[in-house]
Amino acid sequence: MKIHINKLLIAFMAIVTLMASCRKSLDKAPLDQFSNETFWTSESNVMLALAGVYRGGIQMAFNPPGPEYSATDWWSYHGLLYLEMATDNAYDRRGENSGFNTLTNGTLTNNNSYLANYWTASYARIARCNYFMENLAKAPVDAVKQARMISEARFIRACQYFYLSQYFGAVPLVQRSLTLKEANTVTKATKQQVQDFAAAEFAAIVSSLPRAAALPGSERGRATAQAALAFLGRLNLGRERWADAAAAFKQIIDLNENSIDPDFESLFNGTNESSREIIFATQYLQDLAPNAMMQHNYPAQFGGFMLFCPLGSLAESYEFTDGTPFSFSDPRYDAADIGKNRDPRLRFTILYNGRPFKNIVYNSHPDNTASADQTSTTKQSTRTGFAPKKFNSEAFSGGDLQNSGIDLPVVRYAEVLLSYLEARLENGDPLDQALLDATINKVRGRNSVNMPRITATGSTALRTILRRERRNELALEGLRYWDLLRWKTIGTVLQGDFYGAPFPGAVNLRKKGPLTDPAGRWYVTSKAFRTGQDELWPVPQAEVNINPNLK
Repeated sequence: MKIHINKLLIAFMAIVTLMASCRKSLDKAPLDQFSNETFWTSESNVMLALAGVYRGGIQMAFNPPGPEYSATDWWSYHGLLYLEMATDNAYDRRGENSGFNTLTNGTLTNNNSYLANYWTASYARIARCNYFMENLAKAPVDAVKQARMISEARFIRACQYFYLSQYFGAVPLVQRSLTLKEANTVTKATKQQVQDFAAAEFAAIVSSLPRAAALPGSERGRATAQAALAFLGRLNLGRERWADAAAAFKQIIDLNENSIDPDFESLFNGTNESSREIIFATQYLQDLAPNAMMQHNYPAQFGGFMLFCPLGSLAESYEFTDGTPFSFSDPRYDAADIGKNRDPRLRFTILYNGRPFKNIVYNSHPDNTASADQTSTTKQSTRTGFAPKKFNSEAFSGGDLQNSGIDLPVVRYAEVLLSYLEARLENGDPLDQALLDATINKVRGRNSVNMPRITATGSTALRTILRRERRNELALEGLRYWDLLRWKTIGTVLQGDFYGAPFPGAVNLRKKGPLTDPAGRWYVTSKAFRTGQDELWPVPQAEVNINPNLK
């Protein structure tokens, strides 16, 4: 059963459509929107408003949901997953000048349209949260329910400030509804002030939010104590408050209500959305509140646009099945089946040449001109030879690729365990086998993955292992860019040339210059992250034009 929030959204869409069709000449209230004076009169109306706060940028009744061509929110698939295209994990098929590619290829400016979308969507959601909290007391809702609803709005607002502070740094800290004049003259708070506010909000609301185990299925998708703690832990990781981060993640672990799911692939294909591993997810419902993820991600031969192209760098990060790092010179490597003898998460995450998809072999070889999925620089097909397997459901039978009901996980318990270990490691705490077995080895040891246990307890060796594990476990889920930023490795990692799949002996192999890559890989792009400049995004120029205080 889909969440209460989705059902409320559907009701909201129906009400708006009905109201728009009314034409009472004596009714002075706007017919295409609710009146604030008459809206806050029932608990059901309040729940509709709360649904609107959760759903954020989704288009409503007058504009039925369709494919996203720009980031609509940090929790939309375009806004969250496609941040990977600014990293060494993936590439945006739309080319060098696409908004995501320019974040890290040395050409970022404050006219980047994606920055404007993130900024606008964040502050629109913050405004909805403030408005909701300012008006809730008018409604006939008992105090206990009101406390929970207020905490949910505070959670959503604090999450926006988490994202804004991580990527933009110093931003306006708006905690109430603003007049037009106030909005056009607002000033920035420091990055620390924004983060302190968000941290205090997350900590304050934990006790007012239900725990995951107490959340009925009809309410799946609403914020829980674990979700607030997970974002509190993330925030403290980002500002290197290791002990505080560890404490937040440990609270989730000690609640003992989440666990690692044995079936990795099911977490992303719509068949296991109530898994105890999923702590918070954006909710969708086929036919009524869908997303268009598969329209943009599916292979071309099935009608997909193939925007989201995994890079060879990601494929090459997966270990061999005995836990040793990948090498092209290793005799276990097979160019015709790169997932052979490798961590199973490679084939769960990346669709590569020769693998079956919906009972048809995916053929991206650049010499196969008859294939719709041929690796090319001109076709509407992969630019790297790879397609995403994660989030691309083979069981999808809805017909319209813009009509997917597959949820989008935002936080998983696997991330919590890996983050807890990282916080302990960076805090200089003692590292022992028991800690490894309770964290990283639980993630690696799930039945469908079953990779060898990690035994290294030296901080230098474990840091390398843990960062690779985090990359492979969370690949294409929208966290790689943030990880590279906070590790302060982004300036070295995102430099130089990046390649796609290996096609040894291919005639139509794309090269950079006259030399063929030794492994026969398809040349994709070059990155040139500017250390000291690109770590924080500039405020969009359109915002500065309105309000010079934001420069």
